[in-house]
Amino acid sequence: MKKFDIITIFPDIFDSYFNESIIKRAKEGGFIEIQTHNLRDYSTNKHRNVDDTPYGGGAGMVMQVEPIWNCIQSLKSQFPISNDQISIESEKPKTENLEPKTRIILFSAKGKRFTQDDAKRLAEYDKLVMVCGRYEGVDERVAENIVDEELSIGDYVLTGGEIPAMVVVDSVTRLIPGVLGNVDSATVESHSEEGYLEYPQYTKPEDFQGWEVPKVLLSGNHAEIEKWRKEKSRKN
Repeated sequence: MKKFDIITIFPDIFDSYFNESIIKRAKEGGFIEIQTHNLRDYSTNKHRNVDDTPYGGGAGMVMQVEPIWNCIQSLKSQFPISNDQISIESEKPKTENLEPKTRIILFSAKGKRFTQDDAKRLAEYDKLVMVCGRYEGVDERVAENIVDEELSIGDYVLTGGEIPAMVVVDSVTRLIPGVLGNVDSATVESHSEEGYLEYPQYTKPEDFQGWEVPKVLLSGNHAEIEKWRKEKSRKN
């Protein structure tokens, strides 16, 4: 079973999306487990704050390193780590030494653009820990010393990392054998072959407002249909 741990200050955001459709079935089928962690539970002050003003001045608030560190350390205590126990003074955690195989991700505007290739790569891990940023950003020491990589889902501004986390969970889950049912579903989708988008799809009615389904798809000639689909698969 693949495990997704999502660190956020708004855990309730995920309830609706993760309890519908394919993600819901994947959870019920025992393919994945998703757990959200409220970052405020790892704050060290009585007000449960997880942000503060930026050093050097500037607009907005910055998410603090300590609650994020505390949360990830708590997650690591739930499964074995290497003999070199990680402490607050240690260098950047080496998650390749963790069991199960784990990857820690921070969503940020300066992160690497997330692609289907990244989804395939992350699907090889047993456990993905995702940190959802908020406010003006996250203390840079998180990127430098705690996480394994930073990811972005596009060149635009979002309010937080919760939507990117949903994107990663969805795209990775679809690649788990057995989740989609039809073994061809994941292999013929857009971006499954590098640079190509999926062929056009049609369903009933055959004619709507004079907009007709291509005749080849109604022919029953599977060789011709396959040829048409290959021709119509559009390269990026």
